[in-house]
Amino acid sequence: MTIKTVVLLNPGNMGATIGASVNGPRVLWVSDGRSEGTRQRAQKAKLVEVETLAEAVGESDAVLSVCPPHAAEEVAQSVAGLGFAGLYVDANAVSRATAERVGQAVGKGGATFVDGAIIGPPVTKPGRTRLYLSGAGAEVVAELFSGSMLDAKVIAGDPGAASALKMTYAAWTKGSDALILAIRALAAREGVEEALLQEWAGSQPNLPGKSERAASVAAPKGWRYVGEMEEIAASFGAAGLPTGFHEAAADLYRRLAPFKDRTDPGPEVKEVLDAL
Repeated sequence: MTIKTVVLLNPGNMGATIGASVNGPRVLWVSDGRSEGTRQRAQKAKLVEVETLAEAVGESDAVLSVCPPHAAEEVAQSVAGLGFAGLYVDANAVSRATAERVGQAVGKGGATFVDGAIIGPPVTKPGRTRLYLSGAGAEVVAELFSGSMLDAKVIAGDPGAASALKMTYAAWTKGSDALILAIRALAAREGVEEALLQEWAGSQPNLPGKSERAASVAAPKGWRYVGEMEEIAASFGAAGLPTGFHEAAADLYRRLAPFKDRTDPGPEVKEVLDAL
């Protein structure tokens, strides 16, 4: 299958860099209803502006969905409703069950579904960001990024395998950030934060730095992590495991909404602990 045109839905902080990593085909983005910030990211990534979703889908051989988890199914249904029959790549942080529903939705419209999962930061350097892919068509999608800074990897398994990998990976990385912030908030509330930091420095020397990074890096992104934690909880539940770990993490990240996209500099630890 030859792919000449891809539409990226949508150029967020991560998505724009994924779109910029497509090597060869033209990459479109849909400007209808999008913010000036989105426009600036799309222009920086050298994406081609198209006004409506219908126009973009009509011109494209592949759709690449990179959006917040809660929007994954809605985006898929919108594309399916337009009769798209090319490759549909869902690269969102969703559970296997959600990925399968996305696949069913786009499959009814005639598309071939490829399950994807992004691990790592936005693509700015080689070797830091991976796009895992599973399902029929995964090899074709991986080829789109050949020679780019994004490392596209095909893994064994049906559609849903890549999403399951993302859930298990983020369950620790983002889940542990939530946990360590909650622990520091409790220590501060109990008046033992300084003693805890001193104990960590001696027995768990990586934890003070991890808590600082969680405050400055994870807190501004927490609003995006709420849906991801809920998807992880659902994944645990589907496997017969306790869901409470990540339901609590979702609640914690929900409390960090005031720090949305605050960078340069990020919030101080004390501000984050006060918010919690």
